[in-house]
Amino acid sequence: MSGAVIIGAGPGIGRSVALRFAREGMPVALVARTGKTVRAVAEAVAPSGVRVVSLTADSADETALRAALDAAADELGPPDVVVYNAAIIQPDSPGELSVRAHQDAWAVNVVGALTAAAQVAPAMARRGSGSFIITGGMPEPEPRYVSLSLGKAGVRALVTLLDKEYGPSGVHVATVTVAGPVAPGTAFDPDDIAEHYWRLHTQPRHRWEREIVHSGPTATGEETLATATTPDADGDRR
Repeated sequence: MSGAVIIGAGPGIGRSVALRFAREGMPVALVARTGKTVRAVAEAVAPSGVRVVSLTADSADETALRAALDAAADELGPPDVVVYNAAIIQPDSPGELSVRAHQDAWAVNVVGALTAAAQVAPAMARRGSGSFIITGGMPEPEPRYVSLSLGKAGVRALVTLLDKEYGPSGVHVATVTVAGPVAPGTAFDPDDIAEHYWRLHTQPRHRWEREIVHSGPTATGEETLATATTPDADGDRR
C-alpha cells in the first residue's frame, strides 16, 4: 500500500480526507502552499500512527508541484490515490476581476489539477489501478462567485476528459462536488464530506461513479447525493 497524496492539505476538507485515509492505515503525503498549513495537518494525522510526508508547493507552480509529487513518490512509492483539493475561493462579480486575477484563479482551480494528473495518472494507467479525485463545487453557477463557478465547471470537464483518457486503463477519475460552504458541525462538515473520497477510492470498477454531489440535507432530512456513473470498460486554498 503506497498511500495517498493530498494536494491542498488545508484545515478543512484536506485535513479530513487525510485523516480518513490514515484511519485505514494508509500513509499520506500532504502538499500545501505554506509550511505552517502542512505542519498543522501533519500534526493532526500523526496520532494515527501512519507515515506522514509533509511537502510545500504552490499548485499553480508546475515545477514545484511536479517536484512535490516526485518527492512523495520517492518517500512512499507510487500513490494509490491522489486527491486534488486546492482552490481559490473568493467572491467576485462579473467584470470585477482583472484578466490576471482570473488567470491566477484558473491556474489553481483547474490547471493545477491537470498538472497533477499528467504527473501521476500515466503510471497508474500502466499498472492498471489508482484513483485521482478532485474536489468540485458550484453545481450551479453563481454570479457572486464568477471565478469559482468557472473553475468548478472546468473541473467537471477535466474529470470527464481524464476519465476518457485513463479510465479504460483502470484509473478511477472522479470529483466530489461540494454544494455549500464547508464548516464543522454543519450539513457540510468536512469529516462527512471526506467519506465520499474513501467511497470513491474503494468502489469496484463495475460500480465506479464519476461524480458525487454533497448537497446537505433535504427538506425530509435526508442527504442528497447526485451521482454520475462511469460506464464499464489556500484567496483561500483548501
